[in-house]
Amino acid sequence: MSSPSPEFLDSIAPVLGCYYAVAAVLNVAASLRSWRARHRWRPVVWLALGAGFAAGAAAAFLGHPPRTPEALKSAIDAALGPVTLSLGTFAALIGLFLGRRFFVLPPVAWTAWNAAVLFLGASMTDENFAAIVLKPDNVPIVAMVFLLGFFAWLGAAQAVNNDRRLAKGDPPAESALAKPVLVWPDLVYIELICMLLLCAGLVVWSLALPAPLEQPANPAVTPNPSKAPWYFLGFQEMLVFSDPAMAGVVLPALIILGLAAVPYLDPNRKGSGYYTIAERPVAYAVFMFGFLQLWILLILIGTFLRGPNWTFFGLYEPRDPHRVMALHNVKLSEYFWATLLNRGVPQTPAASGAIVRLGCVVWREVAGMAAVVLYFLVLPWALGRWKLKPIRGGMGRARYYLMTFLLLMMLALPLKMLLHWTLHLSYIVSMPEYSLNF
Repeated sequence: MSSPSPEFLDSIAPVLGCYYAVAAVLNVAASLRSWRARHRWRPVVWLALGAGFAAGAAAAFLGHPPRTPEALKSAIDAALGPVTLSLGTFAALIGLFLGRRFFVLPPVAWTAWNAAVLFLGASMTDENFAAIVLKPDNVPIVAMVFLLGFFAWLGAAQAVNNDRRLAKGDPPAESALAKPVLVWPDLVYIELICMLLLCAGLVVWSLALPAPLEQPANPAVTPNPSKAPWYFLGFQEMLVFSDPAMAGVVLPALIILGLAAVPYLDPNRKGSGYYTIAERPVAYAVFMFGFLQLWILLILIGTFLRGPNWTFFGLYEPRDPHRVMALHNVKLSEYFWATLLNRGVPQTPAASGAIVRLGCVVWREVAGMAAVVLYFLVLPWALGRWKLKPIRGGMGRARYYLMTFLLLMMLALPLKMLLHWTLHLSYIVSMPEYSLNF
């Protein structure tokens, strides 16, 4: 990795100086706010962090901002492979869920926030990283990452607090908010103030950050990479691993229907009207996994890690348009017949009737169809007779099988992604003769 040019450092230095100065002010404010806390070490630590960020701001204004070591950047790029990223984020979600009582503590959360701020600021001294993060299209996405982390922490903190109260026999904290509030003037005043602040923020934003306007559309020239808006990047990433009909129609429809069916499938009536995790652990874990792992992660991959030719790049790697990854798309039928049985894949006779052609296609895809049957039919039945027998008894047969189908469809996406990245598996069942691919 090459060192940043002096011209680039001179251009980024004022931005980083203001960035570190804001972080220093927030840490000083946190120190003053916690001065009367029971633990006297907190204000001292926050004040020391504020002094460190202030020193970073001064160094940035002088043209020498803190930089990420080259060895650390190489290690991060090496660790950001598709498989390690997916499994690492999944393991991180499990760790956050199991250790939520520790991670929701304000000192722990504030320390994590400072680490994220320092990582982002030090990484922006890399030209390749800054070209992605400071792109006008991506600046709001970076801000939304911090906002998403804050609100996820806030909801988990309120849920953990309620779980402690319920364990002691106390009512949830939301019970104190049962007092009615008038729409006028209480709610309208708050909405008016928020609207004014939002408009002022948008005006400042539009003056400070140029609009990401490009040349008029030219049908003869296609941008490389050609990316959808950020809210569609999850679908665009799904298209890498699934059939267009599956990623663009079936999966979104199942997501919408699944979310609408959740209140009717879950027999647990606890946790209505207040935050809780202990009373709804499965519902909380499933929602956070589906939202963060299967949606937010795909958006972040498409935004920050996909480059020219839709190739997977590290955060600090140059986006070389001439870099092309070798694609080895192998269908399960080819693995089954050619690799496992060491035979040729059955072919459909050219001159044959419709019934014969259908039989040949089914015989060719027998391994994939058996895998689908085992996954969607046999596995729910076996779990319902063993591990999930109490849940099946409480929900009833119809609701249980519908719930397991939706959950297995949710898990099918990360499983397909891992199979694609590790075994280059393209389709489990491929019937192009009938426009059916899974």
